Amino acid sequence: MPELPEVETVRRGLQPALEGARFDRVLARRPDLRWPLPKDFVQRLEGKTVKGLGRRAKYLLADLSSGEVLLMHLGMSGSFRVFHDGRKRKPGRFHHERNKQLTHDHIVFAMSSGATVTFNDPRRFGFMKLVPRAGLEQEPLLRSLGPEPLGNAFDAAMLAQACRGKKTSLKAALSDQRVVAGLGNIYVCEALHRARLSPKRKTSTIASRSGAPNDQAERLVAAIRAVLEDAIEAGGSSLRDHRRTDGEVGYFQHHFRVYDREGQHCVTPGCAGTIRRIVQTGRSTFFCPVCQK
Repeated sequence: MPELPEVETVRRGLQPALEGARFDRVLARRPDLRWPLPKDFVQRLEGKTVKGLGRRAKYLLADLSSGEVLLMHLGMSGSFRVFHDGRKRKPGRFHHERNKQLTHDHIVFAMSSGATVTFNDPRRFGFMKLVPRAGLEQEPLLRSLGPEPLGNAFDAAMLAQACRGKKTSLKAALSDQRVVAGLGNIYVCEALHRARLSPKRKTSTIASRSGAPNDQAERLVAAIRAVLEDAIEAGGSSLRDHRRTDGEVGYFQHHFRVYDREGQHCVTPGCAGTIRRIVQTGRSTFFCPVCQK
């Protein structure tokens, strides 16, 4: 499942094609993705202009001139491809040829910018939904989300308050979208390693009884920000399905410190540890038992 860096990479790739452009023609090749497409989906998009393209956690949000917001989710295998006047950008170093099975090209946007934006999703776990802008904060998919980890409001004090008194593991808490929005298994593992905190540590240990942050909370917030910024700069991580809008893959997976490195030496300077894998809440956790306490 794409995490925040992958979705932000896609947003940045779509922005020049969509933002400020009008939907000249919309083609829906099937009536549903994970869920049925909204009623009159094509008619509600055609002729409308994208006023802005944003992201909330793992969701893409296209603000439309109609007063609605097109909410999009990539699911497990969804990807967007952008063609300009029928031409795809010349492949680069990390290019991966897109899925050539047109049966998986489910939604096509022909934009006034000259771009054709195609949503391809072999497994059909992605979805698109039209939501009134005025009711966006009450949208069930968004209303319970925690703070954006790259937003100005996210700091050690906020994280400590969210973790105050929690008895769950730190790994489980950070994976909870109500605590921090957009983090997933990969970047939680990587951030905890950078902060030198054990994924098995009790969540409440990063805050005082009153909810004040301690040094561990400060280190963790800094690590979360750093790993996300580095991953976005690298175009995200491409393990199976993530592709950028130009067909190239992200390459942050080449910089993993712990994720999927079971049995390998820890990269922390001076650490003699070996990366271990355990299972927490049904997901693999990778960490160094020596330098992560």
